[in-house]
Amino acid sequence: MALKLSIRVGLLAAALGLVLGAQAPKAAAKADPPAATSEYVLGAGDVVAIDVYHEPEITRTLPIRPDGRISLPLAGEMDAKGKTTLQLQAEITERLKKYIDSPAVTVMLQQAVSRRYNILGMVNKPGAYPLAHPMTILDAISEAGGLRDFAHGDRIYLIRKRASDGVEIRYNFNYNRVSLGVAPQQNIQLLPDDMIVVP
Repeated sequence: MALKLSIRVGLLAAALGLVLGAQAPKAAAKADPPAATSEYVLGAGDVVAIDVYHEPEITRTLPIRPDGRISLPLAGEMDAKGKTTLQLQAEITERLKKYIDSPAVTVMLQQAVSRRYNILGMVNKPGAYPLAHPMTILDAISEAGGLRDFAHGDRIYLIRKRASDGVEIRYNFNYNRVSLGVAPQQNIQLLPDDMIVVP
């Protein structure tokens, strides 16, 4: 009897282990951090177009001031820096509810100035470009009109200042290898103030 009982207990424990094991990946998946948003974060110098439906006296295009704020009739002064257009839209809508029934507000990025990257050297259109949406090094080279003749595609590099201490970090990029899909890890996503150098 004791032997049968121990066998039953063993089988029950094994079955419980299988059930818990099957559930473990789901628990781990829930613990994963949320994916980073690709929405543009507004900064000083950016220009936003604010449209309030049927309210032409409030509708206007505004630059974000150096202090990161904007001023809108009825809504007043508010921080725009550090917000996405959707977050700013929600705040303006909430403020206007005191004066307008069900305000329909749309905020659009008109001009991206605060977030930029630079590409220098042997590309067809070197210069500073707005970083208005997620871009990689390959995207940046394409945006700059591609490589010029005699460019050293195997010696391209990106310089990035580390936010914590300002130390410059260099990332190598081989155009041919990345284009062929051999080294996709080199095709990193750009951050504001990155500088790409094409020798």
